[in-house]
Amino acid sequence: MTDRKPYRHRFPLSVIGYALRLYHRFPLSQRAVQELLHERGIAVSHETLRQWNIKVAPLLTEELRHREPHRGSRWHLDEGCVKVGGVKHWLWRAVNEYGEVLDVLLQEHRDTEAAQSFFVHLLNEYDVPDVIHTDKLWSYGAALRELHVFHAVEHVQVVATARCNNLVEPSHRPTRQQERSQLGFKRRKRTQEFLNLHARVSNLQRHTRTTVPALVRRSKQTAALLLWRDAMQQAA
Repeated sequence: MTDRKPYRHRFPLSVIGYALRLYHRFPLSQRAVQELLHERGIAVSHETLRQWNIKVAPLLTEELRHREPHRGSRWHLDEGCVKVGGVKHWLWRAVNEYGEVLDVLLQEHRDTEAAQSFFVHLLNEYDVPDVIHTDKLWSYGAALRELHVFHAVEHVQVVATARCNNLVEPSHRPTRQQERSQLGFKRRKRTQEFLNLHARVSNLQRHTRTTVPALVRRSKQTAALLLWRDAMQQAA
């Protein structure tokens, strides 16, 4: 990453990209990121970090999304409860058969209309899958029947308590960690923007786990960093 300064920012891209990566890669609050930057001799205010997230994060999300391979013919869907500003919301999430997050959508309800909105949201980016896996929430089946494009798609209902939908359920864990580190989400729009980028970062780091050999892990980590920097260059 070069050190050219983006429009209306006095800090170089290397600093902005590093701060955003810390915030979205690890369960850190903005104040924790501010302290880590201070240790490196970089004086950044909490408000500056907030503005970087507002201005750069949505653009960075799209850049990372466009670099992801659109693959997979199976969708695994699940929804989890989160509180935003003290109000219960439902975070709808879809992953493919490789465990990669396709998309997330924050909604106030957990009914047929909400399920249908999520399916339409997914169709804006992805082709119709061959199979859709969901839990036994009746709203999924009702929404699929109302959307004619899905009539030929096989719908498999699994029992969540039996851990049959374990491709999607673990992907909620990083969100829970971030929710705790931030002491809860505050605003719906900002939360959606944060979760959008958080999902892309999760995909970027999927192959850097400790379950793979060290040489492979380091190679994947290097590739992920290079891709992040390239996306940051284009976004800012």
